[in-house]
Amino acid sequence: MATAISSAGPEDPGRLRRAELAEFLRSRRERLTPQQAGVIYTGRRRTPGLRREEVAQLGGMSTTWYTWLEQGRDIKVSDQVLDSLSRTLQLDHDERSHLFALAGAPDPTTTTECDAVTPQMRAVLAKLDPYPACVQGGKYDLLAYNTALRLLLTDLDDVPRDQRNCVWLTFTHPAWRESIVNWEATAARMVANLRVAMADHVGDPLWRNLVSRLRAVSPEFGALWDRHTVAQVEDSGVRTIRNAIVGELHFQVSNTWLAPRSGHRLQVFAPADSETERRLASLVSRAPHLRPAP
Repeated sequence: MATAISSAGPEDPGRLRRAELAEFLRSRRERLTPQQAGVIYTGRRRTPGLRREEVAQLGGMSTTWYTWLEQGRDIKVSDQVLDSLSRTLQLDHDERSHLFALAGAPDPTTTTECDAVTPQMRAVLAKLDPYPACVQGGKYDLLAYNTALRLLLTDLDDVPRDQRNCVWLTFTHPAWRESIVNWEATAARMVANLRVAMADHVGDPLWRNLVSRLRAVSPEFGALWDRHTVAQVEDSGVRTIRNAIVGELHFQVSNTWLAPRSGHRLQVFAPADSETERRLASLVSRAPHLRPAP
């Protein structure tokens, strides 16, 4: 059963974080088979995956203690316990980071979030034209963009300001969705990225409201969210966009973090071939006056 994230009324962030941790642990326990964990068993099993007592035994802790974690009890979890659970549940790098974040474990790399979109940064975006570029927030809000990015998937200036969010547009905007080649894989990766980022913001009403709104309007988002798949945003990757004006465009996309763990990143779409570069120049020439996002 999925944890309900509601935007109605203030709630204790600590309780919300513990509930998310409990569900994440449960989903990973049920995913791991006895054979994968090296557990010898006989007869039929009613529980999918491992039992709680098996996780506790493999992790070197009491069954009661582990049960409390899956119940969302307000208990202090040491780094050693988290490390043991990570190994027992065979978590990958992204899942391990997600586990520590949900547990509220101290992270020395955490810094105060900065104001990412300075006048100087907006000037950088403008100078990058005709290469599409933008500054995104941690939950995929489009904080600023240049002309090429504005026209890449749809005309962003025609999108209401409160809907200029890449996850929202991916699941709710037909033209945006149509422009994304290999939409299914892109959408799944984006939701996994959002899951990771959400671990540091489970008590934030703005983040909870985004998830609630998406679940309400998109069953596809809800199904992906309930998988509890997690993945960090990649530093670089290959993307293909089907632009309605100039056709198919191929990019090498890079993400540059503007401050450690701030969530703010400069994203640049560099053309992967000369034809894409030519088509981008044509696209930008149709909108000679820059209208940056307010």
